[in-house]
Amino acid sequence: MPVSNASYTVIPARTRALITISVMLATIMQVLDSTIANVALPHMEGSLSATQDQITWVLTSYIVAAAIGTPLTGWLAARFGRKRLFLWSVVGFTLASVACGMSTSLAEMVAARLLQGMFGASLVPLSQAVMLDINPPEKHGPAMALWGAGVTVGPILGPTLGGWLTDNYNWRWVFYVNVPVGIVALLGILLFMMETKVNSRKLDLFGFATLSIAIGALQLFLDRGEVQDWFDSIEIWIELLTALIAFAFFLVHTLTVETTSFFNRELARNRNFVIGCGFYFVMGAVLYATRALLPPLLQNLMRYSVVQTGLATAPSGAGTMIAMMMAGRLVGPLKPRNLIAIGFSIAAFSLWQMSHYNLYMAETTIIWSGFLQGLGLGFISVPLTTATFSTLAAQLRGDGTSIYSLSRNIGSSIGISFVQTELTRNTQVAHSSLVEHINVYNPLAQPDTLPSTWDIHSSAGLASLNVEVTRQASMIAYVDDFRLLFLLALAVMPFLLLLETPRARRQIPAVPEH
Repeated sequence: MPVSNASYTVIPARTRALITISVMLATIMQVLDSTIANVALPHMEGSLSATQDQITWVLTSYIVAAAIGTPLTGWLAARFGRKRLFLWSVVGFTLASVACGMSTSLAEMVAARLLQGMFGASLVPLSQAVMLDINPPEKHGPAMALWGAGVTVGPILGPTLGGWLTDNYNWRWVFYVNVPVGIVALLGILLFMMETKVNSRKLDLFGFATLSIAIGALQLFLDRGEVQDWFDSIEIWIELLTALIAFAFFLVHTLTVETTSFFNRELARNRNFVIGCGFYFVMGAVLYATRALLPPLLQNLMRYSVVQTGLATAPSGAGTMIAMMMAGRLVGPLKPRNLIAIGFSIAAFSLWQMSHYNLYMAETTIIWSGFLQGLGLGFISVPLTTATFSTLAAQLRGDGTSIYSLSRNIGSSIGISFVQTELTRNTQVAHSSLVEHINVYNPLAQPDTLPSTWDIHSSAGLASLNVEVTRQASMIAYVDDFRLLFLLALAVMPFLLLLETPRARRQIPAVPEH
């Protein structure tokens, strides 16, 4: 079995293309499953005899397992080989998907989703490392554009595909659809991908355990907080304290241990990598939170169907792919931080547009602002990834890609949890403010002014009017969220000055593989 030790390996273009297709199929399969099951949850409740609160564990179990498994990718790849780990992950993820589709109870489903998250955790960082390794440095921009397109477009298409499969077949096909994709990816990786050199680096069990507990508890805290009314719940306090204490132990252990720690400290010494992870965290918190707000806004307030919602938000994915292809070519001639600044500016402008949404806007308004945000995301992602890994040694890519992916996942979890909490709070505040003006002394609230269905002198009229007031209050809350995200996008842009532009380095020719 051929082994690659150089920063990249010279391989035939056809083989590189087949490897790219294989790893990208595995990546898209994994990122799709982070959102594809969302729209199917109501259909699962009856089949699995679960309540509305219990069924959310179908999502939570997957998120927590994937978050815990992601940091372990670097060590597993170094210990057992990247190709072998990729094969295990694809096989395990595909079989776990079958188990999800065959589940007859909530316990079976949660167990299968835990396995799916554990096996799928390595797929995204592994695919990124492979794409960096099989392409020479001067082609890292286009390679990261292709990789980024798969990672970012997958979650966008997930709800639409999940809704279509659920409506036309049943919710089990949301998971069965992974089987043919997994088989094709498995065959491609098995036949064309090269193995990397393995080493006997020992696993820092204490470091891994404390980091896993911290990440798992944090994910539970963020995912369960809104359901449990945050700090009014003992469960939420336990999860937060557990996350803080476990992370404190991990940090002290990492800084003081004399032997090799679970977190490779060489990563923290690389300026571009640290800043890149910080911006990837912000990108997840600011931009991915928007993706979580739009579908419920369109479906709950504007009465869009699942398919209509998918069609209205799809241009965002198209904008991302277009920008990534452009950025892949511009990342050489232009400084990465300049491209990232352009991306944040476009994304901020789209968020400013969203902060002017209203309940009577045309669909073209949603499409245009979403397309612009997709453009911004594409212009951020490619140069950011390229700059983050441009100064990182090839042997650190396995550890680096897993931490890089983890930073975005945690950022998106925190961002989504924050905007959802603000949405609930601001809806209540806006509702209270609006109802103050509905009384018998307001000329605009009189029967001859309001429609008959909103007669404030009857119980039915008050109930009907309250529905509309709640709808208007929710729209105000969504606009407040978009305005906050707009300000956050602007606030982080000055920190781009900290990102270094790497000098051109003399390339060491790689040893051809056969």
